Order: sequence, then C-alpha cells, then structure tokens
Amino acid sequence: MAPPPDPARVRVTSLDDEAAGGAHHSVEDRLFREVVRCREAGLSAALATVIEVKGSAPAREPMKLLVRADGTTLGSVGGGCLEEEVKRQAQRVIEEERPRRVAMALTEEDAPGGALICGGHVEVYLEPITAPPLVLFGGGHVGRAVAGLAARVGFRILVTDDRPEYASTDRFPMAAEALVDYPDAAARRLPIDGASYVLVMTRSHADDTKILEELWRRRVAPRYLGMIGSGTKARLTFEKLAAAGVEREWLKRVRTPVGLRLGARTADEIAVSIVAEMIAVRRGKPEGRWSVRGEGAAPAEPPDEGDARIEPLL
Repeated sequence: MAPPPDPARVRVTSLDDEAAGGAHHSVEDRLFREVVRCREAGLSAALATVIEVKGSAPAREPMKLLVRADGTTLGSVGGGCLEEEVKRQAQRVIEEERPRRVAMALTEEDAPGGALICGGHVEVYLEPITAPPLVLFGGGHVGRAVAGLAARVGFRILVTDDRPEYASTDRFPMAAEALVDYPDAAARRLPIDGASYVLVMTRSHADDTKILEELWRRRVAPRYLGMIGSGTKARLTFEKLAAAGVEREWLKRVRTPVGLRLGARTADEIAVSIVAEMIAVRRGKPEGRWSVRGEGAAPAEPPDEGDARIEPLL
C-alpha cells in the first residue's frame, strides 16, 4: 500500500478584522467586515436590523446586531431585554435559515423584569447570512459539476480526495477548502455538524462504505447526507454497514440513490438533480415537488427500479 498522502489544505483568503485595521473603523464598518468574514469562513450567523421604532425606546433605526452561532455578538439594537430576545430569535433564524421579524413592546406587561421598560415599541428584522457548508467526498467529474452549481446557489464548498490533482483549487476554484487525505481519515476529522450538507461520491464503493461508517461512529447528523450510486450499490452498502453494527435509524439519513428523479445521465444533469434536492432540503421542501401543468400536477412517471430511493432493510 502506498504511504498516506500528506494532509494539505488550501484556504481562501478571508478578511481579518484586526489585520484590516478594524480598530480604526466604526462599529458599522467592523460589523459588515465581520459579515463578510463569516460568509467566507462558513460561520453561521444572523444579522438583526431595527426597522421600526414607536414611542420611547433605546433602539434607533437602523441599528444593527450581528449574532454568531456561538452566541457572541457585534453591534447593538438597544441592549436589555430587547437585545436578549433578539439574540434568542437569531438562533432560530440561524438554525432554520429563514428570516423573521421580531416585534416587542417595552412595557412591564410584555417584558416583566426587563431593564428597559420605556413604553415604546420596536420591530427588528433578522436575516441569516450563513453560507451552508457542503462537504464533497470525491473530486471526480460529478463532484466537480456539483461543486460548480452548488457554489453558484450559495453553498460553501469543501472537497476532499486522496489524489492531489483531484483535491486542488486548480480543479475546484470555487472551493473554500481542499483537503488531500484518505477518505476514512477525512471522514474522521472534517468539521461536520447539523448544518452541514455531505455528499459521498468517491471512485470506490468500498471507500464510500468506510466514509459512512466513520460518520456513524462520530454520530454526526448532517442536514443532508447523500451517496451517489445505483440501487444495487445502495443495498450492498447498507448490508455491509449493518453487518458492521451501524444503526438502522442512522442509515435512514442517507439519501441514495442521491438527487431528484429527473432521469439525469450526464455529470451536469446529475449535478442539477443533486443540487435541486439540496435546495429542497434547505428551503424546507425535503421531498421536492413536481411542477404544475394546467389545472393539475404533472404526473410523475414511475422511476426505474435502480433509481428508487433505498430504505435500509435491517
């Protein structure tokens, strides 16, 4: 066996507030710089903006507060109970990736025990600024096509392959990171959490199986987990994973064969089906939806047996 390749990461340059002279800029300048930094680094956050103030209130239009997923903040929307409620709602915005409005009356009745009982009314708009991370195991032709399309619709791409020429920013200029490592080793250490989108599409069925087993051992639960391949491959993979002790409930997370059933054949067409499915999950439509034709829904032709979604039979 060849010696393992040296892990090598290639990162895009991100704005650093201190290096950019952040101390010499206004809070608003630093806030927008931090928004860009979070986007480039793939960090989850939400931006709150005061959009309406009535009566007496410490907030002013358009005060802003950036809330990161770890609870740290930059800026302010007035402090006190109002700001605490905005921070709480921001976590929901980050988790759901959906904007929302927060309206709050600063009275004893609506905010008992609050420090800012001014009698006014404040409305705040919260928007996610997250670029959801997409981890691609495999830098082949389908992975490259997926990365190009996924980057265009707002995903932050991390690609890994054990072949240096397949995990490079020359091949993946749209990627934020490229990692050269064995598939199972990469699966053990890459940052994957509940906000991650993961695609398993190496050149080897055995490697795909190892990746899924390692992810299960870590008990990761990504928002989207797909594996490319035929129905036959999926069944064989599930059988091997079951024999290794992987739990049935966890295996139900794996979308395989991956992508919406479009009858795709080329790498670009397959990429469309996969990215469309990821968008459906991201926007709260996990099963997708057929288009409407005239007065009724367009009938869906039954998929080929090899294209049907596979459930783990354990």
